[in-house]
Amino acid sequence: MNIQGFQKLTLLDYPGKMACTVFTAGCNLRCPFCHNSRLVLNPEKQSEFSEDEILTFLKKRVGILDGVAISGGEPLMQKDIDVFIKKVRELGFLVKLDTNGTYPERLRELVEQGLIDYVAMDVKNSPELYGETVGISGYDISKIKKSIDFLLEGRVDYEFRTTVVREFHSVFGMNNLGEMIKGAKRHFLQGFIDSGELIGFGLSAVPKEEMEAMRKIMLNYVEDCQIRGA
Repeated sequence: MNIQGFQKLTLLDYPGKMACTVFTAGCNLRCPFCHNSRLVLNPEKQSEFSEDEILTFLKKRVGILDGVAISGGEPLMQKDIDVFIKKVRELGFLVKLDTNGTYPERLRELVEQGLIDYVAMDVKNSPELYGETVGISGYDISKIKKSIDFLLEGRVDYEFRTTVVREFHSVFGMNNLGEMIKGAKRHFLQGFIDSGELIGFGLSAVPKEEMEAMRKIMLNYVEDCQIRGA
């Protein structure tokens, strides 16, 4: 895999677990609010971290860390991700996958092979605003819907999450977003943070009271909705 980032310890990326996070290069979306733009716009041809480096680290953390979170970019763009995950699992670690949902067949394949323990899928916005939100005009969300439907089957533990940005999201729009993931057991509204490495410009966060109003609307559609980072 093309690994361009590595965080040796996180208590946030894998809910309820002590984990490390591997960041893969490349993404097929261009969300203006993406805080990992380096991984999206300028992925290096050569990995900054080799798989052997990561695995050597993990061998020393057996019994200390619970799992490995694989993020990006979009990890499912990595053709050999399954090979890497198998090596991680052989060491006894749980695996969490972050995905934008654009590779539903690949997602299903990894889950059905028993390689993934937890999936965090970004649901960017309501259908009518999806293209604008992901930076691709007229974007077809059919693959997004397939990934959502698969996770709703309950084959693997999961969460849906939405990074809320004033310029793209509104309280009213939460109803249509809620319809997309209706019946989900877990949804997080994430407060926007300007990392200084954004793809877009002039973006801002939504006030906490407005986030709370969004959360209450989402509770009409999902079992649990919580706010992160606001």
